[in-house]
Amino acid sequence: MTQSASTSPAGTDLEQLAINVIRGLSMDAPHAAHSGHQGTAMALAPLAHVLWTRILRYEASAPQWPDRDRFILSAGHASVLQYSMLYLTGYGLELEDLRQFRQWGSATPGHPEVHHTAGIEVTTGPLGQGFANGVGMAIAEQSLRSRFGEDVCDHHIYAIVSDGDLSEGLSHEAASLAGHLGLGKLVYIYDDNHITIDGPTELSLSDNAAERFRAYGWHVIELGESSENLDAIEAAIIEARENVDQPSLVVLRSHIGFPSPEHTDSPAAHGLAFDTAAIASAKEVMGLPQEPFYVPEEVLEMYRQAGSRGALQREDWNQRSHAALAGREAEWEATLGATGLPGWQESLPVFELGEKPATRVASQQVLNAIFAQVPGIMAGGADLTGNVGLTLKGQTVLSAEDPTGQQIFFGVRENAMGSILVGAALHGGVLPAGGTFLVFSDYMRPAVRLAALSGAKAVFVWSHDSVGVGEDGPTHQPIEQVMSLRLIPQLTVLRPADGNEVAAAWKVIIEGEGPCALILSRQNTPVLPGTRELAAQGVARGGYTLMDSPSPAAILVATGTEVAVAVEAAEMLSTEGISTRVVSLPSWELFEAQDEQYRSSVLPAGIPTVSVEAGVTLGWSRYASANVGIDRFGASAPGSRVLEELGINPAHVAQVVRDQLA
Repeated sequence: MTQSASTSPAGTDLEQLAINVIRGLSMDAPHAAHSGHQGTAMALAPLAHVLWTRILRYEASAPQWPDRDRFILSAGHASVLQYSMLYLTGYGLELEDLRQFRQWGSATPGHPEVHHTAGIEVTTGPLGQGFANGVGMAIAEQSLRSRFGEDVCDHHIYAIVSDGDLSEGLSHEAASLAGHLGLGKLVYIYDDNHITIDGPTELSLSDNAAERFRAYGWHVIELGESSENLDAIEAAIIEARENVDQPSLVVLRSHIGFPSPEHTDSPAAHGLAFDTAAIASAKEVMGLPQEPFYVPEEVLEMYRQAGSRGALQREDWNQRSHAALAGREAEWEATLGATGLPGWQESLPVFELGEKPATRVASQQVLNAIFAQVPGIMAGGADLTGNVGLTLKGQTVLSAEDPTGQQIFFGVRENAMGSILVGAALHGGVLPAGGTFLVFSDYMRPAVRLAALSGAKAVFVWSHDSVGVGEDGPTHQPIEQVMSLRLIPQLTVLRPADGNEVAAAWKVIIEGEGPCALILSRQNTPVLPGTRELAAQGVARGGYTLMDSPSPAAILVATGTEVAVAVEAAEMLSTEGISTRVVSLPSWELFEAQDEQYRSSVLPAGIPTVSVEAGVTLGWSRYASANVGIDRFGASAPGSRVLEELGINPAHVAQVVRDQLA
C-alpha cells in the first residue's frame, strides 16, 4: 500500500485543520455505525472543502432557493462526506445526527435521500443514477434559463462521480446526450482513485475516460495528482464552470483512505477497514486529538460563515427575478410547480361515442390540447416519440442550438431517459414525460424505483401495452410488466380504457404529486358509453362502476382496452338474463387510497367477480374470484389474432362468468 498524494500546499493552516476535521468525521461516523465507506470521503475532503467554501452558490438556511447551485453525490456510498459538509455549513444537521449515522430514523441514512435531509438534491447510491440525474437537472436549468431569462435562472449542477458511475452503461447514455445538447452548466468531478471493492480498477477497466468524454463532446480537464492542492482544484472547477458551451469533466486522481498509514490506496478502504487502531493512526498523522467527532470552534465558525455567504446572492436574486417575472408570475408558478395555469382543465378534450382511437393516440391529442396551459411540459421518447404519443405538434425541438425547445428526443437511451426524467423533476421547473414501449420499462426500472422513493413528479409513458402489439412477437409483447410496476410503492400506475379515461388520467398526473406510469395501447379501442360522464371522477378514485344493472349476478373488473372486452361480454350475458356489472379499474393505487365504503360499493363482497387484463393474473385475487389473463409469453401474429387465441375475447370472458355462476 502506498501513501502518495500531492504535497502541494493545501491552503491556510485553518483550511488544513478543517480538511482533517472532515476526515476525522468521515472515519468516526461509520465506525460508530459499525459500517464502512470511510476511504472515499477521506480522500475527497479537500475537494469538498473547495466546493462548499469557494465554488457552490448556496445559502444553508434556505436550501430550497430556486436559483441555488445543485450538488449531487453520485458516489452515494460516501454519504458521510456530504453529511459532514451539511452539518459544518449549517443546513440543520447536528453532531448528534452524525453520531446516529445509518441508524433507524436518523437524518443521516446510508445513502443520500432527497426530502429526508436538507441539502440533498437527489437520492443516490445505485451507481450511475446520480450521474444521469444531473443531466436531467441541467436540462431543466437550461430550459428555465432560456425561457425566463438569466435573472430568473442561472446556476450550475455539480456532481462527484466515481469509477463505478463511469463503468455503468447508464452513464455512457447520459453523457452522450449531455454532450449532444451542449449542457454547459454541468460540471462533474471524476474521483479517479483506481480502486474498486474487488481490487484495483485495472482488474476490469482499461478504457481512457478522458478520451471517451472528449468523444462525447465534453470539455475535459485532467488535473492529475492534485487531490490535496486546493488552489489547483478550485482553478480547474472555475475553468469548467466558465466553459458554457459544453458539459465538463474534471479528472482528479485521488487516493482512497488518505492519509491512513494502513489503508491508503487499499481496496479495503471501501469497506469496514477502519477499526479503532486504524482511526487512531490516521488521526495521529493528521495531528488530530484522539477524540471522536472532534470539531474545534474555529473550524465550525469558518464553515458557518461559508454557509451564510449566499444570503446576499439570494436577496439579489429575489429582487432581479421579481422584476423579470412581472406579468408572468402565474406562468412561473405553474412551471415551477409542474402544474397547470388556473382553469387549465377546460382545455382537456372530450371523446365521443363512435370514435376508436388507440389510447396512445388519445394521449397525443390530450397532450397537445393542454400544452399551452401546462407550461412546464417537456416530452419525448426513446426513439419512439411518435409511436408512444409524445409528439408536441409545432413545438421546438430541444437542441444545443435552441435550448428553448420542450420537445426532447432521447434517442435509443431508455436507461438514461428514465433517470434524466427523475433529475429534471427533482430540479423543478419542468413536467418531464418520457416514453417507450411497455416491455422496455424493464430497462428503466431502477430509475422508476428511485422516482417513487424520492417522490419525483415524472411521467413514464409506456405504450404497446399487451400482446395486442402483434407481429413483433413475444420479445416485444409485455406480459408481466404492468403487474410488476404495481409492486413499486408510491408509484401511481394508470391504465386507461379509452380516450376519456386518458384525459382523466392526465388530469390526475398534473394535479397530483409524485411519479406516474401511464400505460397505453397500440391497437384502437372504442370510446365506451358512460366514460364521458364518469371518467373524470372515476379515474381520480382509481376505479368505478362503468356499466351496471339492478342486483348484478356477477362483476367484470378490467383495465385498459380489456374494459371494452368486458363491456361486450356483459352485453352478451345480459341476453341470457345474467345481469353483470362492469368495473373499470385504471389505477389500483388510487383505488386502494379510497375508503372502505367506496371500495366495497364498487366491488362488493359475495358476488362472483372475474378480472380481465391481458397480462399475468398474479395479484388479481385481491379483487376477483376468477381471472382472465395471460400467464405465458405471447406469439408473433396480428394482434387481434393473438388476443383471440390467448382468450382475451368476449366469448371466453362470458364463459368464465358462466362457470363461476355454475
